[in-house]
Amino acid sequence: MKRDVDDGAATLLEAEWLVTNGLGGFSSGTVAGVNTRRYHGLLVAALPNPIGRLVMLNHLGERACVAGGERTALGGEERAAGKLDREVARRLAAFRLEAGLPVWEYEWLGVRIEKRVVMPHKQNTVYIRYCLTRGDGPVRLELHPALHFRSYEAPVNLQITTRYSHALSAGCHVFEAGDPQLPPLRVRIGGAAASFVNEERVTSEFLYPVEEQRGYEFRGTLWAPGHFELTLAPNEPVTLVASAETEEVMSALPPTEALGWEEERRRRLLDAAIATHPETADEVAAELVLAADQFIFTPAGRVVDATRAAATGDEIRSIIAGYHWFTDWGRDTMISLEGLTLVTGRHREAGFILRTFAHYVRNGLIPNMFPDGSNEGLYHTADATLWFFHALHRYVEITDDRRTLVRILPTLRGIVEHHLRGTLFGIRVDPSDGLLTQGAAGYQLTWMDAKVDGWVVTPRRGKAVEINALWYNALKLMEGWIGDERTPDGFASRVSAAAEQARVSFNRRFWSDELGYLYDVVDGEHGDERHCRPNQIFAISLDHPVLDRTRWASVLDVVRERLVTPVGLRSLAPGDPDYKARYFGDLRARDAAYHQGTVWAWLIGPWIDAWLKVYPGDTEQARRFLDGCVDALDAYGLGSIGEVFDAEEPYTPRGCIAQAWSVAEVLRAWVATAGPARPPVAVASALAEEAVGAAVDR
Repeated sequence: MKRDVDDGAATLLEAEWLVTNGLGGFSSGTVAGVNTRRYHGLLVAALPNPIGRLVMLNHLGERACVAGGERTALGGEERAAGKLDREVARRLAAFRLEAGLPVWEYEWLGVRIEKRVVMPHKQNTVYIRYCLTRGDGPVRLELHPALHFRSYEAPVNLQITTRYSHALSAGCHVFEAGDPQLPPLRVRIGGAAASFVNEERVTSEFLYPVEEQRGYEFRGTLWAPGHFELTLAPNEPVTLVASAETEEVMSALPPTEALGWEEERRRRLLDAAIATHPETADEVAAELVLAADQFIFTPAGRVVDATRAAATGDEIRSIIAGYHWFTDWGRDTMISLEGLTLVTGRHREAGFILRTFAHYVRNGLIPNMFPDGSNEGLYHTADATLWFFHALHRYVEITDDRRTLVRILPTLRGIVEHHLRGTLFGIRVDPSDGLLTQGAAGYQLTWMDAKVDGWVVTPRRGKAVEINALWYNALKLMEGWIGDERTPDGFASRVSAAAEQARVSFNRRFWSDELGYLYDVVDGEHGDERHCRPNQIFAISLDHPVLDRTRWASVLDVVRERLVTPVGLRSLAPGDPDYKARYFGDLRARDAAYHQGTVWAWLIGPWIDAWLKVYPGDTEQARRFLDGCVDALDAYGLGSIGEVFDAEEPYTPRGCIAQAWSVAEVLRAWVATAGPARPPVAVASALAEEAVGAAVDR
């Protein structure tokens, strides 16, 4: 991609990479090497509760010296915090993803240095590998670590109140924060002799421009203990290993093998996906399969739950809703489960996830979310539990795991009973029409859940359209699972009757002849809400559509004309008084726009489901709806799909750089629209050698 230096520098600052470890920990930053967010760091470890995710290796300054010349910065430096020097930008000859892992190539004065970052699966460890791939060498390399152990959500201006220390133990450099509750950071160099120069200091202020844009603290200092000095010889990799693990665990995987083992793990993921769905044997699907892996994790902190699961032969699993700041959310998990696990051949983990959440059901509800560092979930959601029925159905349909269904069926019955008689937050069936209503002051219970300073932006209290589509779908699924069984207390007949009453009432109450589409909420705080929103699509897209077939085409026409964009569906149609075109600014400004026009990529999946129901076999047009989402893999969170986009051109990506349900639904829809004659590509073997995803080449 040709561009001038200034334009290129801006792109390098905006493009972000992400590597995860299957525990909830990660390594992430900008391509430029400049930290622009509080969440950026080479090692953000996922530690047992109540610590949670902890930023440990915040920054690594890199300076190289060729043939006795001046020291040259490879990436963003403290003295240019928040910006990228023109000369530094010129030295980055290329950036790409290989097997989903970031690779930088720096070139100047006839030498080329390659850098790679990898995290071993299930370890809070990062390997940063450097190799002189061009030039006679040697090249002297300095690595300057900068630290501040803090929660990943803590503001960057958090004062360094403890006394950091540095010690050497058996060739491993140990950095401690002076807090006995926090593990030390262990660092060692593999592949070359290295000396450490002690020059302890507190850095000048780093600037975090994205935090400034988002209305948060954006200036902060770090503790710099000194720097490593080492020599790069041609084609002899040198690796800095940083870890929150014990010395024994940290040393178990030699630096020379770490990259190879992780590439092998990723090849197996691709092989499993192709074996399950041959439609994934192309480069787009392969990239999405690798992106999907970032979200499936073993919650490191919930030790009690993991122990209980192990006692029954299970393993605890969940899904991170998005990086950098989300934890596991019930709604996001259930919506994402099919795309992340069933499409990719990870059926065993899908079972773990469903059985994990079944254990957490309380008062007929699954948790809305688990706060970071906590063992207890929060249950303020009206739809996550209904999505649980959908996810379980897709799982059983694909795996035929009847044992899990039988095991969970009593829990499902309890859920239905709680909804019929009423449960928390006003979630209950209105006996007068059989529709599910919900709402409690101060709570946001649907997926449109923005709240700031006590202001619930889209409360949608009453009978929400997608909640009732999901309720009908859940009842019909329950009816099918019970089958012809005649329960002694008449539960089976009550489920059938409830489903039929909900269907009749839904079509009578939600359809508007005047509008030609469905009300978003009926019996709401302000009557029936006429907002044109994408929530009505679920009345068509679910396995048991509640909307009469005669009205499908009308709804589809309205949604396509007013809500569909190249990167997903708007959350509110233009022209509405509440419509916001941009998702930008401080928290209040962003939350005011979050579900008031902002585009959500995950909605493209239900949209395509609905499209194919109205136009069966039209996979060619359905596939075209995915073009913008596929293009999004090359920007923002490289190799993944972000959370949201502005509602109007140029549809700027916003929010999380990698979102589970965005990736899951695009991957699921990609497979569903593959068509009959797509020749397979040997992607799995090629990924180890060729770049996948965006490349920044100049």
